[in-house]
Amino acid sequence: MATFLHRLGRLSFRRRRLVVLIWLALLAAGTFAAVKAPAAADDGVSIPGTESQKAFDLLDQRFPGVNSDGAEARIVFVVPDGQKITASANRAAVEHVVEEVGGGSQVAAALSPFDTGAVSKDGTTAYATVSYKAKTSDLTDTTREALTDAAESGREAGLTVEMGGSALTPEAEMGATEIIGVAVAAVVLLITFGSLAAAGLPLLTALIGVGLGIAAITALGSAFGFSPTTATLAMMLGLAVGIDYAVFIVSRFRSERAEGHTAEEAAARANGTAGSAVVFAGLTVVIALMGLSVVGIPVLTKMGVAAAGTVVISVVIALTLLPALLGFAQRAVLPRASREPGSAASARPVGGARGARRTKSGAQDPAREKAAMGTLWARMVIRRPLGVLVLAVLGLGVIAVPAFDLRLGMPGDETKSTSTTERRAYDALADGFGPGFNGPLTVVVDAKGSDDPKAAAAKAAEDLAATEGIVSVSPAAFNEAGDTAVITATPGTGPSSTGTKELVGTIRDEAAGPESGTGATLLVTGTTAVNIDVSQKVTDALVPYLAVVVGLAVLLLMVVFRSLLVPVKAAVGFLLSVGASFGVIVAVFQWGWLAGTLGIQETGPVSSLMPIFLIGVVFGLAMDYEVFLVTRMREAYVHGERPGQAIVTGFRHSARVVVAAAVIMIAVFAGFIGMSDSMVKMMGLGLASAVFFDAFVVRMTIVPAVLALLGDRAWWLPRRLGRILPNVDIEGEGLSRRRTAAPGPGSSTEPEPTRV
Repeated sequence: MATFLHRLGRLSFRRRRLVVLIWLALLAAGTFAAVKAPAAADDGVSIPGTESQKAFDLLDQRFPGVNSDGAEARIVFVVPDGQKITASANRAAVEHVVEEVGGGSQVAAALSPFDTGAVSKDGTTAYATVSYKAKTSDLTDTTREALTDAAESGREAGLTVEMGGSALTPEAEMGATEIIGVAVAAVVLLITFGSLAAAGLPLLTALIGVGLGIAAITALGSAFGFSPTTATLAMMLGLAVGIDYAVFIVSRFRSERAEGHTAEEAAARANGTAGSAVVFAGLTVVIALMGLSVVGIPVLTKMGVAAAGTVVISVVIALTLLPALLGFAQRAVLPRASREPGSAASARPVGGARGARRTKSGAQDPAREKAAMGTLWARMVIRRPLGVLVLAVLGLGVIAVPAFDLRLGMPGDETKSTSTTERRAYDALADGFGPGFNGPLTVVVDAKGSDDPKAAAAKAAEDLAATEGIVSVSPAAFNEAGDTAVITATPGTGPSSTGTKELVGTIRDEAAGPESGTGATLLVTGTTAVNIDVSQKVTDALVPYLAVVVGLAVLLLMVVFRSLLVPVKAAVGFLLSVGASFGVIVAVFQWGWLAGTLGIQETGPVSSLMPIFLIGVVFGLAMDYEVFLVTRMREAYVHGERPGQAIVTGFRHSARVVVAAAVIMIAVFAGFIGMSDSMVKMMGLGLASAVFFDAFVVRMTIVPAVLALLGDRAWWLPRRLGRILPNVDIEGEGLSRRRTAAPGPGSSTEPEPTRV
């Protein structure tokens, strides 16, 4: 591996103009294909195998004129104190709003509250239902503006008018957060490297990788069903790993130059050593992303595949385009002191195989001076490894305690800020009609096998009305064939309430009653039931997902480090950091700690998709840090250093890179906490805290403490297993045996034959 990547880096460096042209051509071709590609259809979120999805599929078959996935909106009207919504002036204002909305070309129906009986008992609140022919993502700006303009006309008439429903879901806006992340990354990299060129190259290559990845996703969207939201995870991870991988290679290039190697040889060595770590770090990320298919939710599978493809592009760019760009900026990426004549970076190689630690003029290696803090920290940890380990593990354990109270759900409008019309509409409906009104259950009665479909539907409605927890049941609405009916049942509790979840389970358990007596089949669906099914499906998939991802990663890391205990330690450390981040999320979003400070209006369940996303993203980044940090320790150990000194050497070379990468990611993810959407806030806080715990507590503290306690045993591998596992030479041991004499005229700089 190291020898192959060494040659690839040398070739890219020598043919840098051709390599740059090839990548620019690929980016241009991808952009052109994306522009010309047909728009991808948004298939929505389907949950195969669940009862709610079966009900939706049945509705599409039996009610062909109705799009069960179509957008919908509720316009809520509240009169001033002392008035009634049925007063002539107020009624006329409501009818005018409904008529105005109903004229849109994408509107399937706009129902007046006075025709449907959607007026509260006290006469102060009413709502109009608007259904659309198109899905939310397909609504035009004209349609959305018509809805808001109609509501404004109702306000001008003296009514309080608020709106809710899927039609108000804003279109995804990407760009601002990414720009902030890039700006933060630029500042951190400039501080880390002290060179504009060294800071700029990782950003440039990461942006090219993300651009090409997004272009490919867009171009292939129609063929593979990649919706616009599929690119979200790809953009976030592509930017993260693209910067991380380039930073590691650029850092190694500077280190090799400081040891006296020529720019070409330094680029080749950086590719052979740091590039090997990049390959395996990328593979762990790909494993975590492809593992999303275990959940069984197609949209998650597509997001994982798209993001994995973008990560692969980032790895290839780091191994080819970056060495080429280093050829153009071979002196500019070095620290200012190293650009002076007589410095090691500008001198020919001197000394032994690994180069001199001091420059030709006797100056101390700048990399060693800048890594002093990492060296001091490593020495402090290995001096008291047991105490440090116990303290770190106990600290993460205490922070993880709230995670035992983790409740999953799908937060809705009730968790939004009171400054949004969706939240105000939610509150108005709850006040006027009861808390369960915002989460009605849609019960589909399949009476095709029944002798009397109407009697079967009536029996189902009667049983629903008698179910504890149901406050109202609508009359059954049949399709044209008369063999399928839809009943709306309103629970007495809110959509995210535990009581509502139990109620859905009760209805489904008791569905055998009407089936046995009438031959009809009862299916419960609707937004509330779908959210419950998603939560259950994700919960059931967590253990298999962890087993697949962690198991494959342990095997991969076993190949990388040729050790049995180091991969196990890496996986356990990851579980500690994820547990602590879940503890933070529960404490803030369920228990309400610091909720006001973070702008969280309401506490509630944690989003059902949060655990899967958090585990997948953090696992990939955590293994990046593990590979980057421990690879240098393993390299020093293989080259003859004692275990304790190898730990210090690894920190001296890699600590700054890991810290810089972690700070960049924390800053980027923390930026999402300021967003108004509850799910986005949750993702931002969870990812920022997880990266912090994993980078600074697990990788920078627990890892060196455990390795110090294990000593030589850390690198132990059973002989039989060692013969089975391939030796990929990630430490560049083969490169250390290459000829060390400075290349003279006509001499070869290729490494001696060795294993790959």
